[in-house]
Amino acid sequence: MTELPHLKNKITVAGAGPVGAMLAIILSRANHQVDVFESRPDPRSHSAQQGRTINITLSERAWAALEMIGIDKRVRQYATPLYKRVFHGQDGILSEQNYGQKNQAIWSISREKLTEILISQAEQEAQVNLHFEQRLTYIDFNTACCSFSYLKAGRKGHKEIDADYVFAADGAFSKVRRLAQETPRFSYSQRYVKQSYIELTISSNKDGSTKLSPHASHLWPRNGFLLIALPNNDGSFTCTLYLNDQGPVSFSSLTSAKAVEDFFLHHFTDVMPLLENPVTEFLTKTPNPLFLVNVDPWVINNKVALIGDAAHAMLPFYGQGLNSSFEDCHALAKLIKLYTDDWLKILPAYYLQRKKNNDAISKLSNDHFIEISSLDDNIDELLSKKIAHKFALMCPELWPSLDQMVSFSPDISYTKAREISVEQKSIMTEVMQIKNIHQCWQEDYIYRELEKIALTRLAPLLK
Repeated sequence: MTELPHLKNKITVAGAGPVGAMLAIILSRANHQVDVFESRPDPRSHSAQQGRTINITLSERAWAALEMIGIDKRVRQYATPLYKRVFHGQDGILSEQNYGQKNQAIWSISREKLTEILISQAEQEAQVNLHFEQRLTYIDFNTACCSFSYLKAGRKGHKEIDADYVFAADGAFSKVRRLAQETPRFSYSQRYVKQSYIELTISSNKDGSTKLSPHASHLWPRNGFLLIALPNNDGSFTCTLYLNDQGPVSFSSLTSAKAVEDFFLHHFTDVMPLLENPVTEFLTKTPNPLFLVNVDPWVINNKVALIGDAAHAMLPFYGQGLNSSFEDCHALAKLIKLYTDDWLKILPAYYLQRKKNNDAISKLSNDHFIEISSLDDNIDELLSKKIAHKFALMCPELWPSLDQMVSFSPDISYTKAREISVEQKSIMTEVMQIKNIHQCWQEDYIYRELEKIALTRLAPLLK
């Protein structure tokens, strides 16, 4: 591509996943020259990596960012709307929970397809150059100069790229972040959780129809572990099993075909016949670890900035990882316009705004897993959720559900959503102490009392 003389800055983006591609589009349209470097091959010509999560969910925060760059309609063609969660109890009883109000849905889409759409759009931008199979080896955090290695005709090559700024969009295992640990006063922590995950598949019926309700996410919560199924456009479901890596019931302990078969038959009786070769898949796939990343600061010397999972990798249980990353991009686009390309103002404002919000959604995601994985044997928690759901339908303005705030209200920050959610939980703890609550929970006086408390303690937070 020909570099135009009126371009404002030269910017290097490390990582050509969904976030890197979206960021490149935004920066190019703000009239910057953008070079995107990716260590892996072009995903449009190679299969997705085995074990990588290939289904993601998009809520309104992601759609706002996709609409901003004009590809929301194209993406929606390949996505499946999910209107509710269906919980499959170990006793075979099903219960449902709507994600939002009538006709509100989150959307399930193949990560591979979304990446393909974004990269293809980035490739069409006048000021974007894509470089695949180029591995970052060095970065100067004072000058934004980067070094990359590559193989060409079997021989190793090396090149240096000068830039005005660098964005690290290279994911949870970010190389930029690793190199940043050598800079002064850079704080970094990576905390692994007990669970790892593998993916399994439920194929479609021969006529292409689905074996489960198609417009829903399906969850099998068990004490300490969880199976989730998300639908695909072809009628199949991508399933993710979250299970302890070590312990009595874990990936490390289930090592024989008999043990794995017994595990599925005991804990997932209803879905076992639907899964495609679950025993073989379980034994042959390598479990992927789950971890949280905490980084401070996200901006180094006002030259290098982290974005997406490179800055805030979180647990996947609320389905907000990519949504929050796209919101990072959206926020940055607004700040570029607000401060008219004054990066001395843009980058610090981006960090201050996004750091606290991503800390909040990371905590919410962690809490969500603890809640749903224990739903199957926690009757108090189940009842508390029933009461809260009923009250939310009665007084939606006074008691917005967490789903409503997180997935359908991008104008409510993650920080504010968590603040409201924490207060709601405190209120419900008090409600659950009402005498004989399990017998009288549907009585009108319970909801009059709940409304009284909410008016006093929640209403001020909702202003």
